Amino acid sequence: MLNAWKWYQRCMSLHPVKTQVVSSGILWGVGDIAAQSITYSSARKRLQISDADKDFKIDWKRTAVTSMFGFGFVGPVGHLWYEGLDRFIRQRLLLQPGSVRFVASKVAMDSLLFGPFELFVFFSHMGLSTGKTVDQLKEDLKRDFLPALVVESGAWPFVQVVNFRYVPVRYQLLYVNLFCLLDSVFLSWLEQQKDASWKQWFSSSTSSKEQGHGEAR
Repeated sequence: MLNAWKWYQRCMSLHPVKTQVVSSGILWGVGDIAAQSITYSSARKRLQISDADKDFKIDWKRTAVTSMFGFGFVGPVGHLWYEGLDRFIRQRLLLQPGSVRFVASKVAMDSLLFGPFELFVFFSHMGLSTGKTVDQLKEDLKRDFLPALVVESGAWPFVQVVNFRYVPVRYQLLYVNLFCLLDSVFLSWLEQQKDASWKQWFSSSTSSKEQGHGEAR
């Protein structure tokens, strides 16, 4: 384990972007396989399917698509984001690293800018990669984006407080990538839930508010 950590440190020193691209792709692929397994297990229990009825088989095409999101977006864009965010807060806002305002500013910018953008790219990528039309993609975003944003907004700020306060900038990307393993499980699982009743609740709530505003006018 120690040798693996030293090897990772060496890779980060020599090829930081490439290291993040490869590790992100692998972690998101593993996360999707875990999400498929969780979805299969929950469906089997809910529908009372026996092991003999249907064996779990990995959808390798879906895993490849999800892994490409890690390779093509999370790795390179995430690397640039966290490095750039740190420079911006230190050099432009002139905040002291480790201070409350420094950490709070990073968490706020990450939650308000990068988080929603990453979700939008993820669902767009998954939809277009499976051959969906723009109209179908819009419906998927209406169904999936808000539930994902609400759940992640309640969890990621706490993760990032620890990250921005205690983890050196050099290893913040690794820290985020490890939690992205769990995040990829959640997002992949969420995308596979289709029209689950709990997701429809978000849509119906949003529609009710829009109708209420329309009647008020």
